[in-house]
Amino acid sequence: MRDRNIDHRTLAAVIVTVLLWASAFVAIRSAAQHFAPGALALGRLAAGSVTLLVILLARREGWPPRAAWPGILASGILWFGLYMVVLNWGEQEVDAGTAAMVVNVGPILIALLGGWLLKEGFPPRLMAGMAVSFAGAVVVGVSMSGGGRSSVLGVLLCLVAAVTYAGGVVSQKPALRHASALQVTTFGCLVGALGCLPFAGQFVSQVGDAPLPAVLNVVYLGVFPTALAFTTWAYALARTTAGNMGATTYVVPALVVLMAWAFLGEVPGPLTFAGGLVCLVGVAISRRR
Repeated sequence: MRDRNIDHRTLAAVIVTVLLWASAFVAIRSAAQHFAPGALALGRLAAGSVTLLVILLARREGWPPRAAWPGILASGILWFGLYMVVLNWGEQEVDAGTAAMVVNVGPILIALLGGWLLKEGFPPRLMAGMAVSFAGAVVVGVSMSGGGRSSVLGVLLCLVAAVTYAGGVVSQKPALRHASALQVTTFGCLVGALGCLPFAGQFVSQVGDAPLPAVLNVVYLGVFPTALAFTTWAYALARTTAGNMGATTYVVPALVVLMAWAFLGEVPGPLTFAGGLVCLVGVAISRRR
């Protein structure tokens, strides 16, 4: 189903994904004070895997077809594994708003890779909307990086996260032609969790010392931004193009700025709000019929 004919269920899936992914940046920023990047990723993926397996068994959806596995393995390694470790590390160096903005280089890469590898083409309106949103992301990133709150290392780590995010999305799209959104998400999450097992000792050590709110943050990250939001993402991705889905996530940074302000006290300035508004305008352009 093409984006211009998007149905209500797909739209609802997009909204759930955007809201929960925005909350993830804030939850990571908070939990990162008590967990190392790899340990936090493993805890999140373990909670997500358990949740997804319970749902998979309840729905009696079995093993994905063989044709889906190349995409599941690639997205599991790149997106569920590497992305989460690198993003956690990056958010120890920069604030949540800056991290969200830098990671949103990803949709540009998704559109380019999707147009090339997935033969989705390069619709002019999509390209124009993404350019506007990217400009807004740059404005917010610059405004949020003042006062020594960000570092070169943190920005570079978030750029690496953007690359792995884009690679994971483009890998996942072909898998959704052969398996359900729940199957692709469940086994991708399991692949990522297996890849993070070297951090198991670190996680066990740190979870015992972490305060209860930090542990609950890890559980929240696994159940909601991972198990639920990655499934709703895959559901919507199966029904539109990778480029259009990537453009939709430009709403995330604007929401992250507001959430970081409300929950972390990371107060945005007027320039930050202006950049967030530009991001939303870009999304509107890219989604316009």
